[in-house]
Order: sequence, then structure tokens, then C-alpha cells
Amino acid sequence: MARILVIEDERDLQRVLDFNLRQAGHEVLSALKGQEGLALAREKLPDLVLLDLMLPDLSGTEVCKALKRDPRTSGIRVLMLTARGEEVDRVVGFELGADDYVVKPFSVRELLLRIDVILRRGASEQPGKAAIDFGSLKVDREAHRAWVAGAEIELTPLEFKLLVTLFERKNRVQSRAALLDDVWGIQADVTTRTVDTHVKRLREKLGAAGDYVETVRGIGYRFVETPGQAER
Repeated sequence: MARILVIEDERDLQRVLDFNLRQAGHEVLSALKGQEGLALAREKLPDLVLLDLMLPDLSGTEVCKALKRDPRTSGIRVLMLTARGEEVDRVVGFELGADDYVVKPFSVRELLLRIDVILRRGASEQPGKAAIDFGSLKVDREAHRAWVAGAEIELTPLEFKLLVTLFERKNRVQSRAALLDDVWGIQADVTTRTVDTHVKRLREKLGAAGDYVETVRGIGYRFVETPGQAER
């Protein structure tokens, strides 16, 4: 069972989500406005937030930014709900740190499956293997922090997950489809261009350590086996 906060201003939809989430065994908190939802998130620290983008007082994007900026709430999973379905909107959502993106109208059954995937993904993190020390790159899995040459870099949750996934599979080529499955989970409406966009931004943030992530033409990406391989 997980604690799930629903921030949604459509009362009928909120009631439907509340009923179905409780039927699935989850504890449910509800808010009709963004500020109210932020206050609840900070007080109750839910495992996941279902976040509508179109809220009356504060946009869902601003709510997501505030959650990810605050160390107390930065680890909370976020699944965005919106009527907008363009790819640019999905990419913006992921860039803000959202874990998934569902376009209205949606199937409640599919939503529950996506929630399960996100929660399993969080539970599968291995605290016993928290530290990565690889050349100029250092990563603390538990704290979700990363450094390059001693300087901390800011990564969104998806960028962090992408980096760790590639590192854990060093020297093994990962196709875009495999990365979509393993990093994004159930993402039928997300294209492989999303992977390319995130890898590009990840490399930019990694700076010199971005060379550790190689492009394998026509297939996908690979993290180098040893730091020396990344030298130009």
C-alpha cells in the first residue's frame, strides 16, 4: 500500500480516483488547488502525487518545480494528469522531474498499472549499492545526488534514473526501446525521441563526464566500461 496525493480540481474525477485508488489498497489524500496540495505533500510526504497541470491557483508545473526543489519532497514520485497530449508538453513534464504523464481522458486501469510501475521502480532501488565512484563521476543513489570533478550537478529524477541505469549496464548497448521500458516504465505514448532528448541533456549536464555515454549508431547508447575509454 502506498500513500498517494491527488491534486485535481475536477471534483468528479477526484472522486473516481479516490474510489479506485482505495479499492487498490492505497491511502489517498486529496487537494483541489496547487497550494493546498503542496502543503499536504510537505506535511504528509506521500509516496506519489497525481498532479493535474491545469489548477485554478498554481499550475501543475509550478507545483512540480516546488516539490523537486525542496529536499524534503524531491524524492516524491509525480505522475502528471493533463488534457494536453503534444510531445513537447510531455517532454516539459519529464524535464521538470515527473515520472510519468497521462493524457485525459484515460483508462483508470491503465493509470493504476502506471502507478504500480512507478512504485515498483522506487522500491527496487538498492540501498546497499548506494555509491558510484567512476573516474570524475560520483553518484549517491540514496541521496539522488551526482558530482563531476567534485562539482555537484543538478539532475531531474528521470535524468538520474537514466544515468544510473546506463552505468549499471556498462559496456552493454541499450536500445532506445529498452531504455523507455526500464527508465520510463509503461510509456506507450512516449517516443524514442524522448530518450534522445534526455541523453543529450544528461550529457550537457555531465560536462566532460558526458563522454562516458556513447552513441551506438542505429541502436542506442552505451556507458563505457572504464573511465580511460572516455578520454579524447
